[in-house]
Amino acid sequence: MSQQPEGRPPYPPFTRETALRKVRAAEDAWNSRDPERVALAYTPDSRWRNRDEFVSGRDEIVAFLTRKWEREREYALRKSLWSFDGDRIAVRFQYEWHDADGQWWRSYGNELWEFDAQGLMRRREASINDVTIEEGDRRIFGPRAEEDQEAELPLM
Repeated sequence: MSQQPEGRPPYPPFTRETALRKVRAAEDAWNSRDPERVALAYTPDSRWRNRDEFVSGRDEIVAFLTRKWEREREYALRKSLWSFDGDRIAVRFQYEWHDADGQWWRSYGNELWEFDAQGLMRRREASINDVTIEEGDRRIFGPRAEEDQEAELPLM
């Protein structure tokens, strides 16, 4: 008996609607801060560039995210669709977190995603910059509320 290939709808080629669904699903998964859950959206041999770190495969993704969320406390993320074409999606994002000393940060970035035919991400490239903020300047608190689904990210 042959095994059914794993898949993660929606599948490419993407429309605006399906690209938006992919972005929201990624945002929801990352806001769970569950490395195992997040890793399942990627191919077993997925390749990443995240800042200056290179990651290959789900085991390395889980290890990377575990380290990330131990360091980036109270992490809360927003993603926004930037562009899409065929099997690729570009997003911009912002997330907020604090370090072990209590300093709050807002991280700004862009990601380039490439998917396989089963809707799993096989490539992710992320460029990210961090800015210190005061706790009172925070604007991202936990997962996105239902009524906030279409809100755009402010530049600053």
